[in-house]
Amino acid sequence: MFNCIIFFGCQKNKATQKQNVKPNILFILVDDLGYHDLGVTGSTFYETPNVDKLANEGMMFTQGYAASRVCSPSRASIMTGKFTARHGITDWIGAKTGEEWRTRNRHDKLLPADYVIQLPKADITIAEAFKSNGYKTFFAGKWHLGGEGSYPENHGFDINIGGIGAGSPKGGFFSPWNNPKLPNKQKGENLTLRLAKETANFISKHRDTTFFAFLSFYAVHAPIQTTEKKWRKYRDKADNLGIADSGYKMERVLPIRQVQDNPIYAGLVETMDDAVGVVLKALKDNGLEENTIVVFTSDNGGVASGDHYATSNLPLRGGKGYQWEGGIREPCFIKVPC
Repeated sequence: MFNCIIFFGCQKNKATQKQNVKPNILFILVDDLGYHDLGVTGSTFYETPNVDKLANEGMMFTQGYAASRVCSPSRASIMTGKFTARHGITDWIGAKTGEEWRTRNRHDKLLPADYVIQLPKADITIAEAFKSNGYKTFFAGKWHLGGEGSYPENHGFDINIGGIGAGSPKGGFFSPWNNPKLPNKQKGENLTLRLAKETANFISKHRDTTFFAFLSFYAVHAPIQTTEKKWRKYRDKADNLGIADSGYKMERVLPIRQVQDNPIYAGLVETMDDAVGVVLKALKDNGLEENTIVVFTSDNGGVASGDHYATSNLPLRGGKGYQWEGGIREPCFIKVPC
């Protein structure tokens, strides 16, 4: 992914060739979005018109895979272009290891390996690469690559909005969200839409500057939350689907969701799509569509077990946390202006 973005970033369309202008980069990373959680990748339950349009206007990588089955390792690989064993973050930051794991899982035969607990400063990040080439760099949303001293601003981003060590929104998706890097404004404001608005404001403010903007949604990670209006909409839609023979199937010791019919998760997905629409509109309104490369992907598979059994990845097996296809195969689209 790192090399792919750098490559496309070096390409110029006809308009930019004439003006000798480098393209802007907008990277959109969704947390825990499964391969089939979009209309364009096969879902008939979730509604994602903005992302679907983006995919149809760009190139779809139907064999896209994450570097890891969980978040932190995958994110570190996106940032550095390295395999997980190279940067050392081999599990989500905060996961138990060694004897600490044994005290909670006494019957396990093997212990998880130790891992690096923050993004190594010696590793060059994609933000640092773009910054060294004159780009204004911006980050908004989930970081989860280390705490104080290892935030986005310590790894090449000029601006950091909402990026801290936490892997999920401490206060949930409606303010107050208890994030020192994202001041509360209106009570009950939606976090996903706020991050999109901050990104849109950055784009508008820097329309005459070459930029690399990394929008990293906390959605659609737990806690699974939505508005009552969206919940009712998808509850009724799920009712109209009828009853499946079995909504879950046991995979070893955990039940795996087999049907996409979770109305709360569907609302969370729709809000993510709304937020993508906000940012894409900002590009259009500022006349930047023809000089901006847009990348869209996820960090790992959809959550099919635990966390309210948010989604189903069928026909892919398993989900987040599993090495099977459901845990590592991702939606991935890149739109490069012609």
